[in-house]
Amino acid sequence: MKFGDLLNLAVSNLKRRKLRTFLTVLGVIIGTASIIVMVSLGIGQSELQMELISSSTSLTTISVYGGSSGYMYSMGGGSSASSGDEPLYITDETIEQFKNLPYATGASPILNYYVIAKQGVYESSFNLAGVSHDYLEQIPLSEGKVPEKGSSQLSLIYGNMIRRDFTNSKTNEGYWDTGEEPDVDLINKPMFIIFDRDKYYQSQSNNQDSGSGDDGAQPVTPPKKYIVPTAGIVKGGPMDWNQYSYNVYCDVDALKTQLKTIFRKNPIPGQPTNKKGKPYNYFIYDEAEVYADDMEHVMEIQNRITEMGFQANSNVEWVQSSQKQMQAQQAVLGGIGAVSLLVAAIGIANTMMMSIYERTKEIGVMKVLGCDMNNIRDMFLLESGFIGLMGGIAGIAVSYAISKIINVLYLKQQMEQAAMGGYDMSATGDISRIPPWLILLALIFAILIGMLAGFFPAKRAMKLSALSAIRNE
Repeated sequence: MKFGDLLNLAVSNLKRRKLRTFLTVLGVIIGTASIIVMVSLGIGQSELQMELISSSTSLTTISVYGGSSGYMYSMGGGSSASSGDEPLYITDETIEQFKNLPYATGASPILNYYVIAKQGVYESSFNLAGVSHDYLEQIPLSEGKVPEKGSSQLSLIYGNMIRRDFTNSKTNEGYWDTGEEPDVDLINKPMFIIFDRDKYYQSQSNNQDSGSGDDGAQPVTPPKKYIVPTAGIVKGGPMDWNQYSYNVYCDVDALKTQLKTIFRKNPIPGQPTNKKGKPYNYFIYDEAEVYADDMEHVMEIQNRITEMGFQANSNVEWVQSSQKQMQAQQAVLGGIGAVSLLVAAIGIANTMMMSIYERTKEIGVMKVLGCDMNNIRDMFLLESGFIGLMGGIAGIAVSYAISKIINVLYLKQQMEQAAMGGYDMSATGDISRIPPWLILLALIFAILIGMLAGFFPAKRAMKLSALSAIRNE
């Protein structure tokens, strides 16, 4: 018997029992839709998390810190001598070594230095991060532009949340007290920067003490204030967090030139000293960033840096751990959907078994007429497989509809949260995502489940005695 004949016979047999076929196919529809929707939710959550991480930070960046033997993370808070063995510092020479590592596309030093900023009655203390020009070019800006490479003029790129750190020096109130951003213009008004914080605080304290009594204390001259122009502002609103939101950035060479000009031969606050208490004749960086060509090579570069004696970490470590959790969650969701498809398989097996009992005489006639046993088996397998095919196709359509509804409801929820609490919508997407491979896999799975469910009934049909089948009423 030809395959086309077997197929026509299988379809006609299913049509004769329309209600039973419909109910069996309905079970496959529910099972297929369940497994697709469940897996799509797991995929959507995993991809959303990756998009959120990528939008706020880099997945190919490795943060490097000095060796643990004596590293001091100071941020301009005063110099200190190391004890014991000479600590492993990050210098310009170290940066060049990082750049030459396999799979590394570049490296940037980070010189952190705390300054005081003043504009009118508003005052703030923030971290000024001196970085390479390549680093500055990675920062997304809403206003201004990155300073020209090689420029010795110090100019600043402000984080989009930095305004909230300013307080009114007369009322001592700021954003966290009033709920409103201070009236600080980072672009059009001059910003005065004080680099010698120690001298500034000494002058404030000394002047207050000398004005309150007759102790004869001489007032301390306040340090010089410098007008530093603004190069740009990080893209984003006051509530849009990203990795650049809270810092102020500048070119590291321009910052070093400025610090040398201000402190001349005096020790620069925050720079370590040797065992004799003298400053080094070169700058020592608080940290560095090394850039990998691909996320797959991050851990290899990180391990090499660790072998050099430095401390290193990256977001890839956390992402890999998070992905394992997501994969486990996705497996659980897929398992829940697979249970529905298993129930549908039991329904298919039941339908095919009942079909055999009802068509026993028909099977006996086919055997007496000399029909090949394999044809009888294939006929029942085609019927069960066709049930799986119809249920799979319809289940795919239903899963798309359910996924669409879930995504609409999720988007509505995110918009409500954004309206209430300033939620960042830039990384928001569909929570249910159905890739093409999932559709193909679900369809093949539904057909295989149908055929497997019909296998044992088909084997039973092959084993029926022809004479007994003919005499059966």
